[in-house]
Amino acid sequence: MDNRILIADERSEISIAAAGRSETGPVRAVNEDSLFSAAPVFAVADGLGGHHRGDLASRAMVEQLGLSVRPGRPTAPEAIFTAITAANATVRSWSTRGGIAGTTIAGVALVSLSTQIDLHWMVFNIGDSRVYLRDERGLRQVTVDHSAVQELLDDGSITREQAASHPDRNVVTRAVGVEDDADPDVWLIPVSGRQTFVICSDGLTRDVSEAEIVGDLDAGVENAASALVERAIRQGSRDNVTVVVVDAVSTETGPQSPGYHDDRPLGVLEETLPRT
Repeated sequence: MDNRILIADERSEISIAAAGRSETGPVRAVNEDSLFSAAPVFAVADGLGGHHRGDLASRAMVEQLGLSVRPGRPTAPEAIFTAITAANATVRSWSTRGGIAGTTIAGVALVSLSTQIDLHWMVFNIGDSRVYLRDERGLRQVTVDHSAVQELLDDGSITREQAASHPDRNVVTRAVGVEDDADPDVWLIPVSGRQTFVICSDGLTRDVSEAEIVGDLDAGVENAASALVERAIRQGSRDNVTVVVVDAVSTETGPQSPGYHDDRPLGVLEETLPRT
C-alpha cells in the first residue's frame, strides 16, 4: 500500500503518493542528478555533464525549491519562479570563479491560482529533463526539450530515429545558471481523476521507451521508480539516471467555482507558456 498524503481545498481532495530514485550508473564517477519529492512539489535536476560543479548546481536547484514552498499545502506559481531565479543567481555566481556551472530542472507543482480557480498541476522545465503524464488518455510527454536536437526536430531537419544517435544529442540550449535569466516553460493541467507523473533526467529517456515506461508504472509508485532506473541501467545507460513517480487521485468534495473557466486568462502565466 502506497503511503499517501492528502491535500485539500474547498472543492476537492487530492491523495498523493510519490517515490524517487537516483543512481550514478556504471559509467559516471559522480552523480550530478538531484531530486526533490515533497508535496506539493516534485522535481528532477540534472547538472550539466562535464561542467564545473554540475552536482552542486543540481543540488542548489532542488534546495531552493525546498526553501520556497510550504510542505503539504498547494503552492503558488510565483514560489516556483522564485526558487528558479534564486538557484540561477547562485549557480551563475560560481561562473565568476572559473568554469561554467549549470543544471536542468523539470517538475510538477500542485498550485492554487486564486480562490476563484480550482487547483492545477503546474508542469515546468528548463533543459532536457522531462515530465510525462499518464491519465485516461494514456502516457504523453508534457515538456519540450530545450536542446539542439529538439530544435532540429522542430524544423524538420531530422527524424526521431536520427535524433537518438545525433552527435549533438547532449547539447542543451537552456539551463539554470548559464545566463542571467532562467525562464522555464510552463503548462497548467487541471486536477482531475487519477493522474500519474513521471519526472526524469535524460539518463532514463535515452534508453527506455515510452511503452516500457507504461509497463513499469503498473508496478505501483514505489516499485515503478526503482524499476525504471534499473531498466535504464540494464539497457545500457551511460549517464546518471533519476526518476520521480507521482500518483495523484482527486475527489470532488464541493461545487466547482462559479468563476472557473478553462479559457480564463492566467495573468503572468500567459507569458510563460511553452513555445509551439
